[in-house]
Amino acid sequence: MEQFLSYLKSLESPLTIWEIITALGFSFIASIVTYLLYQIFYGSRHIGAGVHRTFILGGPAITALFLGIQVSIPLSLGLLGALSFVRFRTPVKDPAEIGFLLLLIASSIGAATENFLVTAILFGLVFIALGIHWLTRNRISLFAQGHLMLSVDQPSYAGIEGRLSAFLREKLSGLRLQSVSVMEDRVSLHYQYRRRSGFDWTAFTRELQQIAGQAKLEIFIN
Repeated sequence: MEQFLSYLKSLESPLTIWEIITALGFSFIASIVTYLLYQIFYGSRHIGAGVHRTFILGGPAITALFLGIQVSIPLSLGLLGALSFVRFRTPVKDPAEIGFLLLLIASSIGAATENFLVTAILFGLVFIALGIHWLTRNRISLFAQGHLMLSVDQPSYAGIEGRLSAFLREKLSGLRLQSVSVMEDRVSLHYQYRRRSGFDWTAFTRELQQIAGQAKLEIFIN
């Protein structure tokens, strides 16, 4: 019996049960807030890698990891070695998703280290920044860049190249040719331009098709 009691005592955490519940509960709430921020300001308009599906479980899990290793250097070194074998194959398709991941990790570490006020202020600043971006996204377009990709069959490209370039320079501000590639008898052109609010893309694509004529033209606008 004494051996069993000593074994139970050895399993005790240096943290109290309320410290653990508070840290994990705060991390869980922060994960939900991060998930909602992602859906409101990003997920409804973009197609990313789906990283938001890990937020609800990822936040408390990261907090639990830091609660476990912050009192033991050997544990932290062992965790680092274990994670070195893990490779995530899903690519992050948009830099904005990295920002939300960093927010999740920061809030999880803040919960584990009891920096609740710092984490709350961080969320407040993030909400204000995203709100300002949301309100001004269609009003401030001076430095906003867009991308235009055209794909034309190679035999027809030589005949329309001059007219196509002149038309694009006339219609799009700050036009820059980023890359040209030829593959399977098709020429692909990647342009960058300065966005303008109220631009008539329907008329733009219609005029592009008229310039292309009988050529097989594919248009992608971002």
